[in-house]
Parts: sequence; structure tokens; C-alpha cells
Amino acid sequence: MIRCFAFLPLLAFSYVVAQEPTTAPTRLTIYNQDFAVARTTVPLDLHAGSNEVLTTNVTRQLEPDSVVLRDPSGRNLVRVAEQNYDAAVVDQQWMMEKYEGKTIDFQIQGPQVRESATGERQVVPATTVEGRIIRAGGQAANGYPYNQPLIEVGGKMQFSMPGTPVFPATTDGLLLKPTLRWQIDAEKAARFSAELDYITHGMNWQATYNVVVPETADTTGPELAEIIGWVTIENKTGSDFPEATIQLMAGDVAKIQELQGRYRTWANVNQSVAVLASAGPQVTQKAFDDFHLYDLHRTVSLRNEETKQVQFLEASNVTVRRTYQFEGNGTVEQVFYPGYHNDQVGFSHSGNTHVSIFEEIKNSESNHLGMPLPAGRLRLYRRDTGGQMQFVGENMIMHTPAEQTVKVISGSAFDLTAARRQTDFKVDNMRREMDESFEIKLSNQKAQPVTIHAVEHMGRGENWEIVAKSAEFTKRDSSTIDFPVTVPAKGEAILSYTVHYSW
Repeated sequence: MIRCFAFLPLLAFSYVVAQEPTTAPTRLTIYNQDFAVARTTVPLDLHAGSNEVLTTNVTRQLEPDSVVLRDPSGRNLVRVAEQNYDAAVVDQQWMMEKYEGKTIDFQIQGPQVRESATGERQVVPATTVEGRIIRAGGQAANGYPYNQPLIEVGGKMQFSMPGTPVFPATTDGLLLKPTLRWQIDAEKAARFSAELDYITHGMNWQATYNVVVPETADTTGPELAEIIGWVTIENKTGSDFPEATIQLMAGDVAKIQELQGRYRTWANVNQSVAVLASAGPQVTQKAFDDFHLYDLHRTVSLRNEETKQVQFLEASNVTVRRTYQFEGNGTVEQVFYPGYHNDQVGFSHSGNTHVSIFEEIKNSESNHLGMPLPAGRLRLYRRDTGGQMQFVGENMIMHTPAEQTVKVISGSAFDLTAARRQTDFKVDNMRREMDESFEIKLSNQKAQPVTIHAVEHMGRGENWEIVAKSAEFTKRDSSTIDFPVTVPAKGEAILSYTVHYSW
């Protein structure tokens, strides 16, 4: 069976007064890159020859050249001769521009109820004045500068409106919703529901994870946590979706974003928030192409400027491991090429004294997870001795496949400090070699011993060797080493090492 598709360019703008014959449910696939794919149906009742068809079941931020209109059964060819799309919805500015050069009424004072001397209540009609719109005013195309309206009243011109403009009810071209209109050429009469697909900007989603760990005096060992994952969906398309089924695409999908932010002036500062309870069908996920697709399995109402939250993950007895890490030269930029070396004395010292707190969570079935986790914000809470939850840090996580480890920095430890100093530095350019020595002092004011990972970056050149050390280390990559140092309770430990460079 041959299926026929019509990919439609934007040809012209046209204002149409029409109503949607049927408001069909919309299927949304939302990407966490400020766009979505919308799929709905348009009832077609075609006669042989040229047909004009319109739909208002689209958004203000539709990409016109992304539109696909087709018969999903493949039995009918949809031949589009012309497409017109208009996202502009009528407002006062649009009406003022439409009536430039014409005379309309301006309402100076609205109807009022007054009480006469005898106590009778009288309705005084509104006061109006005629004025000719010389210039509608408003913002220029780039949003600046602002042009004042220019109105002629009684043979004189003024740079402000004399009152509220009152427009004729018979105004042509009123457009209350974004509209797509097609000229469809049909070889024969046909009646069927066509599928309409398009890309729209102004829709986004993100994941949020709340991790709750119990109160404990010793945070250095593994802990059992509760994890709740939320999906937050934002609709800033300028359109409502009374009935929508929603899927969420996670992954870095290539998308040109030249239209992003184009319609920000329509944003409403009043934002409503809707929270969906976890009762009902579970959110499921499946691999799709090289990405992951999450299905909410429900029909929801998603209004413009609404933020909706759906719980998609709930797990308990999840093992969380905390580690501590100190990077004394973590901000050093490392650039390697043949023969490169840096012999500046203070090059490899950042001045950092903070010990970072790392939280590690294995995303595996054995750890009561194992679901591909979309990128988002991870918040960490800890219960205190009274059972209350206290916020103890947050950070962003990347898309994390199953069986990989989530690792985030949740802050800096209050009772752990470090100091790093260069104790020796020698350069011999004749022999093309260099030696550098460091001392790192690690302090611990906790009531229990703590292991701090002193991470060092060999940033002076690509050929290096540790020739002296006071503790063992592991090599993380070609230029990074890790000294795990156990620091006693209420005490300190001193680490020293020497690195030899050659080029």
C-alpha cells in the first residue's frame, strides 16, 4: 500500500472567520528542548475540484513548514495547492491598525447610575467622542521604540487616545484562534478524517527527583533512601489543549531552534499549576530510535500558561553512597599537544579549600531502580531527629541509562577542609624536564573517620610520572589521579607527592 504525504510550505497569510467542525483530541510528544510534535485529526468532506478547508486546532507557535496532512489509511491522496497560516489573534492593537485612517467612537466614560434629588436611580449613558486614527501606535517590529497613537479629535491631533476605542461589530477578518487554511484539489468526492501533524514551539518538560535519606550520625556509609520522580510539563504555546494524550521524548534530538523565543511577548505572568496524583496507569518507558519515550497513559487537559506535574517514579530502599572529594587544582585548564609544557610556578594551584560532597546512586534493578532516568534536577532531603525533612542540596543530572551511576555534587562539607601548597618546583629546559612537589593537608572535625579523595590533575604536560608519594593512588584517566586518604575523627592527614614531567 502506498501512503501519500503532503509537506506544506508557508505561502501567504489570510484572515478567516470560521469554526472548527469538531474539536478532536490531540496527541502530543513533548521534547525537553522547548518544542513538541502535535497530532490531531481534521474531518474532510471534499467534492471534486477545489476545496477550502480550515482548522483552528493548532497553536500560535506552529512551524508552518513542518505541517503534514495525510489520509492515515492511504486510500485518498491529499493534494494541497496552497496553505495559509495565521497565528495573530485579534486584539486592540490589531484593530487600531486595521482602522488607521478611519473614524471610530472612543468611550470616555462608561454608563453610570446616579441618584436624583427625589431618590430615584437613573442610568446615565456612556459618553463617547469621535476620533480619526491617524496612527495606531504600538511597538516597532523589534519591540522598540514605542510609537504613541495619533488621533484627530474635533479638527485637532493628540498623542493619546481620548478614551477606550469602540470598534464596529461588523469588522471583517476577525481571527479569534490561530488558523490553518488549505486549498485542496480533489479528483473525486471523498469524506474521511485526515491526520494533521506539526511541530510547535513553546512546550517543554523536565524531570525532578526528590531523594529522602534517614537521619543518621554517620553519613560515610551506604544509606537507604526513598526516591520520587516528577515530570513537570509547561505549555506556553498560546493555545489550550482540552483533551491531550502525552508522551515525553528524552534524549538530545538535533533540532534547529531559530524560532525559539519568537513569541515570548504572549507569555502571561499568571501561571497555574496542576498536579496529577499517582493513582491510575503507571508511566511507562520504551526505547525509541536512539532515545527513550515515556508514556503518561492518560488523557489530560493542558491549558496555555499551565504547568502540570505527573509522578513517574517511586522507589524505596535505594542505596545512596556519599563520598568526599577535594580538587586543589580542579580549575586548571589542560591543553596537550606534542612538546607542550607549562613552566609557570603557580600554574597548577587554584586556591580551593572546599571539600565537595558527592552522592552516588546506582541506577540498577538490584538497587530498586533500573529505569532510564531523563536529565533533570535532583534534590536531596534528610530527616532530622524529629522526623522532619531538611533540604541538604541539589544538582542537575544528565540522561542516565540503566546500570549506570548517578553522581552529583550536593554541596561542600562544613566540617571538612583542605589546604594545598606547592613545596618544590624545578625546571631544566636543557634536559627538557620538570619536577613539582605538593603537600595537601586534609582536616576532619567530624566524630568519625572520613575518607577524602584528593584528586589531582597533571596539567603541565602530557608526559608525566609520580616519582614520590606518601599514599597510594589510582589513575582515573591520562591526566587525573585519585588519592583516597582516610582522615581520623577530630584530626588531620597530610598527603605529599612529586610529579616528574618530560617533553
